[in-house]
Amino acid sequence: MGVVCFSQLGSQRAIRLYYLLFALLFLFLLPVPGNGSIISGLQKYYCKIRSSQCALIGCHPKEEQIGRCSLRGRKCCQKKK
Repeated sequence: MGVVCFSQLGSQRAIRLYYLLFALLFLFLLPVPGNGSIISGLQKYYCKIRSSQCALIGCHPKEEQIGRCSLRGRKCCQKKK
């Protein structure tokens, strides 16, 4: 009853290691309040996919705002159709 196989002991350690790695990965990807670098990066990428550009202050007169590039107010601008 009290005998534990070495293979079971190794698999239990591997599972604990996976839980630890998952927790560290989750904490690494968790954005810092006020920074939002992951969210801003995704917004910039989405803007580039739509063949648009990020403007610091505002869009040019021949462009329209279709979204945002960051949480701090950069605008995603695309040429008017």
